[in-house]
Amino acid sequence: MTNLAFSSARPSFSPLRLQQRSLGWQAGAVVLGTLFLALSSYIEVPMVPVPVTMQTFAVTMIGALYGWRLGAVTIAAWLVEGAVGFPVLAGGAAGIQHFVGPTGGYLFAFPVTGALVGWMAERGWNGNRVLLAFAAMLLGNLACLALGTAWLAVMIGAEKAITFGFVPFIVGGLLKSALGAATLMALPRGKMNLPKP
Repeated sequence: MTNLAFSSARPSFSPLRLQQRSLGWQAGAVVLGTLFLALSSYIEVPMVPVPVTMQTFAVTMIGALYGWRLGAVTIAAWLVEGAVGFPVLAGGAAGIQHFVGPTGGYLFAFPVTGALVGWMAERGWNGNRVLLAFAAMLLGNLACLALGTAWLAVMIGAEKAITFGFVPFIVGGLLKSALGAATLMALPRGKMNLPKP
């Protein structure tokens, strides 16, 4: 009979290790995450009907670092901030009207995207495996584009939605996925001397 040591705790998927931290730490992470998302909204290339921003980069990073639950909560909190009037959406926009206009589908897709990437990160598609991290980021970007384009298709028709709401964002999605995977790989791995929760 072999003597195997089993640990009930899985290795952390993120160098932040938020799943092991107190509620206070996690609440602080939500606040910092919404600030990061807001800042990403100001990096914008104006396009019609949907601008190019760094939001999907931020959304996928939040998912990858926070995990699917806390990532989705953080992204949803940021969307609530935008809906109630804080200037945190693309280009500093705010207000509920953005959730019913052409960008509404992309906005509603963000928590789904973050949760998807976070779920994959928790299963090893993270900075420890850069190709899988890239694949997770890319799948997240594609999910966001697909959901956003479907919403847009209801408003302007499928052909125009694909032409203006999907195709122009493919290269950006690839680049942001590569940047996300590289960022995850560059973060410190292994044991970190963080304060105890």
